[in-house]
Amino acid sequence: MLGNNPELKETFNMGHQRSGAQAQALAGAVLAYAENIEDPSVLLPVVELIAHKHVSLNIQAPDYNIVGENLLHSISEVLTISMEDPLIDAWAAAYGQLADLFISTEKAIYEQHQQTQGSWLGWRKFKIAKKVDESEEITSFYLAPVNGGALPKYEAGQYISVRVFVEALGLKQPRQYTLSTSPQADYLRISVKREDEKGDLASGWVSNTLHGLAEGSEIEVSAPTGNFYLIDSSKRNVFISAGVGLTPMIAMLNQLVTLDMPQPASFIHACRSSQVHAMKQHIQEQKTKFPRLSTFTAYEFPHSGDVIGEDYDVAGRLDLATLDTALLPAHADYYLCGPIPFMQQQHQALVARGIKPEQIHSEAFGTGGAGI
Repeated sequence: MLGNNPELKETFNMGHQRSGAQAQALAGAVLAYAENIEDPSVLLPVVELIAHKHVSLNIQAPDYNIVGENLLHSISEVLTISMEDPLIDAWAAAYGQLADLFISTEKAIYEQHQQTQGSWLGWRKFKIAKKVDESEEITSFYLAPVNGGALPKYEAGQYISVRVFVEALGLKQPRQYTLSTSPQADYLRISVKREDEKGDLASGWVSNTLHGLAEGSEIEVSAPTGNFYLIDSSKRNVFISAGVGLTPMIAMLNQLVTLDMPQPASFIHACRSSQVHAMKQHIQEQKTKFPRLSTFTAYEFPHSGDVIGEDYDVAGRLDLATLDTALLPAHADYYLCGPIPFMQQQHQALVARGIKPEQIHSEAFGTGGAGI
């Protein structure tokens, strides 16, 4: 598909193509629709999640025709059947219905952006107004619109897509990053982990490019979107994260701070050590200012200079089964963010403690994206 339509290389993240994640996501989406074709309503939560990702990449209705045509040819090759085979017609019908579902869902999101003051469609030029090192791996980028125009009041926890020119590829590449603070009048902020090469995992093209850009550099940004965000600030909220998964939690925490912390909240975080513990000082400052905020930190591999009871609360991996009930109240909304294995473990632990699944909201980091 990308060979026949090279212009799409600046829409689809080539890192996901390199890992095979995008192809797997497409195949999985079509298969899931086929399996639930009699009642596709069960897929609506996933459709909404993927639709927001598509909108952030400015994917339009005609793009579905290109993907569909290439998908059917791939099915023909894998099954060694001709394009005239009735099975191809059946898959074409299933894909067409799925595409229509996505297109209608995305149309509603695009219309919502059009009606939101300060929002925009497609890509908008921003400059890196400031860079702040948050840890050895994570840097915050303060992004200001080049035209100086207004910014939207997004929901704390939503994300943007950033598109930069990657010299190694010779083309622009997009990547989605959570906004790491509550809405501000004159800037957006993302906090990006530098993804270095590790074993079989290649280095991150976009993250490394961003880390190498100087203040004042221009990049392209899509409007804030996403369906993972702080639902109710008037309730008790518990934020549980690992690694760079703390970024939406910081945004939600900052939103509560703007409201003077109306209810008690818990901020529970797991990382390797203080060297990679981003925004530690900010969290401590909020805890000092707002006694209603409780924190708990697990360092898997504490550094020699880390002090238990001061820098962190427990050595090793986070185990919610050992935490006090005051940190994990029965009547609260729970927000999880981190790698998939971490998310699964914490979800199971919460359910085991009697937390209802409908109280638990999650966003996985490091999944390579999803969708068509």
